[in-house]
Amino acid sequence: MDEVSVKGWVRTFRSKRFLALNDGSVIHNIQCVIDFENTPEETLKRITTGAAVAIQGNLVESQGSGQKYEIQVTNIEILGDSDAEDYPMQPKKHSLEFLRENAHLRVRTNVFGAIMRVRSVLSFAVHHYFQDRGFVYVNTPVITGSDAEGAGEMFRVTALPAQNPPVNEEGKVDYTQDFFGKETNLTVSGQLEAETYAMALGQVYTFGPTFRAENSNTSRHLAEFWMIEPEVAFNDLDANMDLAEDFIKYVIRYAMEKCPEDLTFLNQRLQEEDKKKPAAERSEMTLLEKLRFVLENNFKRVSYTEAIDILKNSKPNKKKKFKYIIDEWGADLQSEHERYLVEKHFNSPVILFDYPADIKAFYMRLNDDGKTVRAMDILFPGIGEIVGGSQREERLEVLQDKINELGIDEKELWWYLDTRRFGTAVHSGFGLGFERLVLFVTGMTNIRDVIPFPRTPQNADF
Repeated sequence: MDEVSVKGWVRTFRSKRFLALNDGSVIHNIQCVIDFENTPEETLKRITTGAAVAIQGNLVESQGSGQKYEIQVTNIEILGDSDAEDYPMQPKKHSLEFLRENAHLRVRTNVFGAIMRVRSVLSFAVHHYFQDRGFVYVNTPVITGSDAEGAGEMFRVTALPAQNPPVNEEGKVDYTQDFFGKETNLTVSGQLEAETYAMALGQVYTFGPTFRAENSNTSRHLAEFWMIEPEVAFNDLDANMDLAEDFIKYVIRYAMEKCPEDLTFLNQRLQEEDKKKPAAERSEMTLLEKLRFVLENNFKRVSYTEAIDILKNSKPNKKKKFKYIIDEWGADLQSEHERYLVEKHFNSPVILFDYPADIKAFYMRLNDDGKTVRAMDILFPGIGEIVGGSQREERLEVLQDKINELGIDEKELWWYLDTRRFGTAVHSGFGLGFERLVLFVTGMTNIRDVIPFPRTPQNADF
């Protein structure tokens, strides 16, 4: 019989006797058995769901079913009361929407405790993978004067007054009087800055917050999210694909090894959710099967051109079952197309490469055919694209032509072009939205449920 001291939060309290306690470290509660006859009534009244308590007692083998051990309580102290009437996280099933409205407390539920522990482990695995392989971690700026993606949907950063800002002779806002002396935004990607470091340190990676001012109220978009972006000097597209596949398999395997109980719980949760859906909408694989599917299959490498032929001749395309019909080469693939390739045609994760230049960013290396670029996307079951990357355009003249074609001001990117002027070399990298990875590993279906405090249009609470 061991004497123990534990602190945590009350999940349930039954029959004035059985207290389920959780301290957030694992998914399971510990049952604490209270001698209610010798405990003051005042104390018993204060043992409510959500209350913080400190318990001392003896750890013994449990007499009841459901747990191996329990604590026979010798002393209990209420550290923080929780009004049972007002506490939102009652011991019952809550909708995910309700839990989003209580994002500051939702992590006290089993589902969100599990998700956030898995997220933490995945985050550590990212650093572990790159640090073990000699990559240098680079912190790229959050405030930037350039639009890396040409995405255009950026949050402006300004210290000018909202009312009556200074204007120039043309009547436009005079940003020369702003804090940085120019127009600045929150970053959409650390890639361009990371490239400059790769061209000195060889192998680098960024892992930090990025921002998109897209008015997308979907289950796959956030206005603030975390991006993992490695850049490697002397790597071509093939080496880039090798790195991305190896990296993804490593972090998923790491999470499966370190979080077996959380993932088993999330797997069961997903199966229960699936039972409520119409048969046609149910997942063909359980969460754990999906994770093993990625680990046990080599990623199939397919050119965009080959993928278009497969999709054009596919049953859903011919029978007009796709929402977006594939008519011709050059189409931007949608999630339904990507999932068809992975789940129906190849039955393995897929890496698509050599995309049309017109649908990809300016910095991707132009192929000799003049119409495709050395880009690659990794497609997963249930989610579609999870990684996007490319071999970067290392030739100064080609890059300048592309920048001018797109109407980007060369002066804004003088520093980026310098890496092509002074010791340029083949180099490649990719971007992985961290929340998309957490979404896949936890089996959740809404990206707002895998980040502690989601930032979305019309929502910046907490």
